Amino acid sequence: MFVLIDPGAPVPVFAQIAETIATQIATGALATGTRLPAARELANTIGVNVHTVLRAYQQLRDDGQVELRRGRGAIVTGARTADRVRDLVAAAAAEAKANGIPIGTLLALVRKEYDA
Repeated sequence: MFVLIDPGAPVPVFAQIAETIATQIATGALATGTRLPAARELANTIGVNVHTVLRAYQQLRDDGQVELRRGRGAIVTGARTADRVRDLVAAAAAEAKANGIPIGTLLALVRKEYDA
């Protein structure tokens, strides 16, 4: 698992970690049942405080992406939802491509629906 953070970014470091992991779940890089690294291990790897990683894991838990299990760590649970969304996006992309809709237009439509 690869986590890249930007300490100078306006987004808090815990949110950057959570977003990176959530993206990996959504893209299928992390499957349901995958055990995330121990908070201390990940914190040492990326050079942040262990509480920062724990807060990111808690955010992922609150978002339904992972389950925190005592003694077993954080386990990915949200991949099924991501799989469904990925399938819907693939279908929308294929339909847009077949009808000659440019990628920029498709992205604008998705953004409009997401923001609505």
